[in-house]
Amino acid sequence: MTAFNHKFHHTVLREYDIRGVIGDTLNPEDAFAIGRCFGSIIVREGGKKVAVGCDGRLSSPDLEPQLVAGLRACGLEVLRVGTCPTPMLYYAAYALGTDGAAMVTGSHNPPDYNGFKMMLGKKPFFGAQIQEIGRMAAEGDVVPVSTEGSDRHVDIADDYVTRMLQDYDGGERKLRVVWDPGNGSGAEITRKLAERLPGEHFVINGVIDGTFPNHHPDPTVMKNLEQLIEEVRKQEADLGIAFDGDADRIGVVDDEGHFLFGDQLLVVLARDVLKQHPGATIIADVKASQVLFDEVEKAGGKPLMWKTGHSLIKSKMAETKAPLAGEMSGHTFFADKWYGFDDAPYTAVRLLGIVARLPEKLSDVRKALPQLVNTPELRFDCPEERKFQVVQEVKDRLAAAGAKVQDVDGVRVLTEDGWWLLRASNTQAVLVARAEAKDEAGLERLKHDIAAQLQASGLAAPDFSGENTGH
Repeated sequence: MTAFNHKFHHTVLREYDIRGVIGDTLNPEDAFAIGRCFGSIIVREGGKKVAVGCDGRLSSPDLEPQLVAGLRACGLEVLRVGTCPTPMLYYAAYALGTDGAAMVTGSHNPPDYNGFKMMLGKKPFFGAQIQEIGRMAAEGDVVPVSTEGSDRHVDIADDYVTRMLQDYDGGERKLRVVWDPGNGSGAEITRKLAERLPGEHFVINGVIDGTFPNHHPDPTVMKNLEQLIEEVRKQEADLGIAFDGDADRIGVVDDEGHFLFGDQLLVVLARDVLKQHPGATIIADVKASQVLFDEVEKAGGKPLMWKTGHSLIKSKMAETKAPLAGEMSGHTFFADKWYGFDDAPYTAVRLLGIVARLPEKLSDVRKALPQLVNTPELRFDCPEERKFQVVQEVKDRLAAAGAKVQDVDGVRVLTEDGWWLLRASNTQAVLVARAEAKDEAGLERLKHDIAAQLQASGLAAPDFSGENTGH
């Protein structure tokens, strides 16, 4: 058998997934190497069967067969579920009883990107595990195989939709709903849900198109929601729902066309889940508003602030037995009736059930939440070798000054005005900042604090002008 070794571009092996620019930092040879190494890990864990899916990007049909070939070269049986949203592949791992799963997806990145997300057993595959793939490829540390594996196509789309609809609990009220899957790989599933859910449903950008002709598939960026907001108002809909490129993140617009931030959405979901699970832990990432943590407590839950990153959140959920978790980025995780992975279509089904049972409009729920002023997530360049060091320097100075700091992920500093956050991105050479206060004057003081700390570490402060939002 031919010796195997392979070297990846130094930028593609990331904290939560593998991702790069097609024809530049990522190519089909990489896909084969990923299959060969990830498959070897599955075999060494005693596994025999793996599920594979892909998103609707133009490069996915080139990468998916090579990934399958690499897995087959390890002697594995590969179940190919075809073009699908990432959460449908996660679902396949449970429904088909596989020992792992691998998804070809560029998520919400521009059209020239693609990548891979993986599960080992029923757990996220990330961090040091992804770096291990790089080592194995470089050293040729893969399982020898005397008999090549096999592959077959499996269609589970209708089964996935049927299983999601089992948990719809909206009663008799018929909603008007606008959906925008953003021409991403969740488009077909969106149409199937729209056909089978009660009420009136309007789907825009509902054809899978890897060029993303209408807007970039990231539902947390306001510009990408303009079409959805316009359609919600035109149809006088009860709400609008958007997905990212592989439908593991959700964006929600209320009946007035206002965006619900990830933490506001989590308040709505948590209140409902806590009726069935009083006293349960609800997890959110460090970027979430203090309003979320306060509202979870008011609803009888135990709020838990945790590190940003969908793989980290999933692991913490399993550890704490939390029925629900969410991130500002729109990743939402149900372990109540579901499987604990981030699934935007499933979150939509649960949300529609809640809205159909509400005595008031979704906009009324949003407006009743405490109104604070805050910055959006601010990202600014910092050299890779400096980013964690800068956060540590800030932490040390704050400790010396006796500041009140939560250090779950970076530093979240509590003051009389509110709080500010500084953390290093796990996936890019950037620092991330955010601040929230009771009023504009307080927010300005918090932004000044962030700028002062950055300057003390020799960095220019980000441009905060015009960055305030209210929620």
